[in-house]
Amino acid sequence: MRKAGAMTVQRKTIYDLLTAAQDHPTASDIIEKLKAGGHNFAYATVYNTLKYLTEEGLIQELKLEGDASRYDARTEDHHHIVCTTCGKVDEVFIETPSEWLQSIAKQTGYEITEEQYLFKGVCEGCRNAKKSAH
Repeated sequence: MRKAGAMTVQRKTIYDLLTAAQDHPTASDIIEKLKAGGHNFAYATVYNTLKYLTEEGLIQELKLEGDASRYDARTEDHHHIVCTTCGKVDEVFIETPSEWLQSIAKQTGYEITEEQYLFKGVCEGCRNAKKSAH
């Protein structure tokens, strides 16, 4: 019997797929990529593995409103920006002003242990497509 925390072949395969991903795939995207790579994992295995990897801090789950969760193997501090036209997600590496964090902590009484910002806008590709359509 395997320990619940063991890095199984399925977990490693999904983790490796995420570390190689240039996008922020949904569970459905991951299942499609696995199938394309010749793997036939059960849907429950993929979802349980994503939950495990998230809980272990090996990946981040991005919950975007009105969209399926997306997954990111980059766990260092960073934020995300999503295109409101096509849904593309990019990473943003900026420091959060410490006065913001101090003010939020003072106002709420919380000790802030992590932060994640989601910015929204229209990506360059969508802006260029809109310009060329006119």
